[in-house]
Amino acid sequence: MQVLVHGSELAAATASAALASVGHNVWWWPHEDMDWESLDRVDWLNSEPGLRERLDRHVERGDLTLVKGLGSLRRIDVHWVAVSPDQREGALARIEQVVSTLAEPTVLVNNSTFPVGTTERFEALLSRDDQYAVALPDMLEEGRSLATFERPARWLLGSESEVATRRVQELLRAFNRREDVFQIMPRRAAELTKLAINGMLATRISYMNEVAGLADSLEVDVEYVRQGMGADPRIGFGYLYPGCGFGGPNFSRDLMRLADVQHETGRESLLLEHVLDINEAKKETLFRKLWQHFDGELRGRTIAIWGAAFKPGTARIDHAPVLTLLEALWAQGVRVRVHDPAALSALGEACGAHPLLELVDGNMYDALEGADALMLVTEWKCYWNPDWQRLKRELGAKLVLDGRNIYDPSYVASQGLTYRGIGRRATP
Repeated sequence: MQVLVHGSELAAATASAALASVGHNVWWWPHEDMDWESLDRVDWLNSEPGLRERLDRHVERGDLTLVKGLGSLRRIDVHWVAVSPDQREGALARIEQVVSTLAEPTVLVNNSTFPVGTTERFEALLSRDDQYAVALPDMLEEGRSLATFERPARWLLGSESEVATRRVQELLRAFNRREDVFQIMPRRAAELTKLAINGMLATRISYMNEVAGLADSLEVDVEYVRQGMGADPRIGFGYLYPGCGFGGPNFSRDLMRLADVQHETGRESLLLEHVLDINEAKKETLFRKLWQHFDGELRGRTIAIWGAAFKPGTARIDHAPVLTLLEALWAQGVRVRVHDPAALSALGEACGAHPLLELVDGNMYDALEGADALMLVTEWKCYWNPDWQRLKRELGAKLVLDGRNIYDPSYVASQGLTYRGIGRRATP
């Protein structure tokens, strides 16, 4: 098929690479807010596993063409739109520009997270009876975007046209061989389902974080509680891990979008507001544990932080817990040394040349120099099995604050270190 991908989001880059790799002819047209020169330098594109290599390979082969406009392109079987929510009006203008040049049947795929009803608005712009718009919400996971696109657990396809449904199924047939993973529903239902899924996941995370806080107060190890809850078949283990808050450009944005949808219909969501409030509060959890350990005497101390990205496998720090944590530490005069395998550049751009911040590239142990305590914020694999005796030698207060509960408290304590996790603790 002839596929035009419009957008500068991770979803656009991933779709371009994946569709070109299975025989489609793909033209990738970025949004004007992020042109090719800018895209070439962004950390998330270059750090996403396998993505940049795949894109470069198919550009070289000619399966993927990077364009700045429509040019002489007249036939488009599928117009794939993957832009950010604040680019919706620009996307509408682009769609009008595209359809004015087309003389062939086409299907517009809305792969963006817009307000419910936007796909119908897109279709209203199409000028022919054989042109259709469908909703195919972005379900990618950052850090493994190609894997989630090419081996999907499901596709939520909002389509009210049999012709459009068949074309999208054919477009993605190479990624749907083991079983039919399409869940076909009306367009508005697909748009709302995507938001509702992330709302439910966020609610589970925030509830588990509340339980972890209660466990701390009652001196109960939350891991026993988590295991007991997860073993109940009505609950399961997914998204049942307490931590120091979630972030990310899509997850947080989708929650806000769902809250906006409720507000626009006259329904205020006290639950969602509470979920968001809990999450923001949890981003300061490690700071509060540090404060308690030192009885509020923090000025002049140095803290090492491992991990800045909002999740492993990405260079993004959008709404990441580390941003809130840094502000709290700096307000108390704490010097911070941060190590991250991919996100230091983004953190440097966000924070500038702050006098209390040092970005430590290279060896993760270099961040421990002169530090009183270590905070684990992002659970990159390189942090899972550190040299505990080296930590004991380097950390002045021999304190480890685990924001993701990846360490065994009793083992850390046996190495002579004080351990404080989320709802977990151990002392030598």
